Amino acid sequence: MHAGLVAASSRSRTVVMVAFPGMQALDLVGPLEVFTGASQIVAGTYDTQVVATRRGRVETSSGMVLLSSRGLPDPRTDIDTLLVCGGPGVPAAERDTRLIGWLREASGNARRVTSVCNGALLLAGAGLLDGRRAATHWSACRDLAERYPQVTVESDAIFVRDGGVWTSAGVTAGMDLALALVEDDLGRDVALQIARWLVMFVKRPGGQSQFSAYLTGQRADTGRLREVASWVHDNLAADLRVEILADQACMSTRNFARAFRREVGMTPGKYVEVCRVQAARQALADTADGIDAVAARCGFGTAETMRRAFHRHLGIGPADYRERFAAALRPAI
Repeated sequence: MHAGLVAASSRSRTVVMVAFPGMQALDLVGPLEVFTGASQIVAGTYDTQVVATRRGRVETSSGMVLLSSRGLPDPRTDIDTLLVCGGPGVPAAERDTRLIGWLREASGNARRVTSVCNGALLLAGAGLLDGRRAATHWSACRDLAERYPQVTVESDAIFVRDGGVWTSAGVTAGMDLALALVEDDLGRDVALQIARWLVMFVKRPGGQSQFSAYLTGQRADTGRLREVASWVHDNLAADLRVEILADQACMSTRNFARAFRREVGMTPGKYVEVCRVQAARQALADTADGIDAVAARCGFGTAETMRRAFHRHLGIGPADYRERFAAALRPAI
């Protein structure tokens, strides 16, 4: 990072990052780059330590191998930030009673405890999310909510802070989380320098549902509901009131609305709006069509209706969204 060092930090914060076989490499490497960037700007800020359930080779889900020189440290050791990765190896890690016990004990000596992706399931298994709000990868939200009903799962959040426990959504959201931790420690100016270097938002607009509207609809267990979800995606400019969707599914309105919410995780009305916002985002980024035309084509009817939906889901309006993301449409200088 080509940013000038500012005054050295008065103390070093120990960040212990927990790796295990089958973890997703980016869950660790992404946050590690953020903390390393902070230490390059403010010398000596973070002492990052990658530990594993055992020393030596740790094969990640992509086949990349990490070499960990440290096993799990004494759980009585003072830790500033404890970070638990996620990935396909989480189910096996959940059965590792030594790891779960270590997380439970070590958390008592950590200023804050964090997880990336479905690593939230490891925190939940250690009882660290009881009575708290939490985020995880969108594909793991239902599993977390059903297995740990004492946890309030925020399925659309990029990351959630509840007291000293921070949890994030999937994969790259770990970098958003780490950036928020740095901002909390060192202020917005340092976080902004890191974000600029890594080409990130300091705070990403919107939630994780914006990336998975169609896939969310396909989570339904019932074939008729999956077909309706696909039909919505292909007919965004149509009349998509819940009564119309229920007719498509050959169900009563009441039963359809209840089944859709149970299986998809959101009401039919919210699903329709999420699909329309996603389609409008793509049109704004990929075409030069006017905002009124995009609003009509995506089923909003008016630009004002689309503007309100964008603010609800993304925190910015259509014009601002296009300004940020439609670089390809701008003429070369």
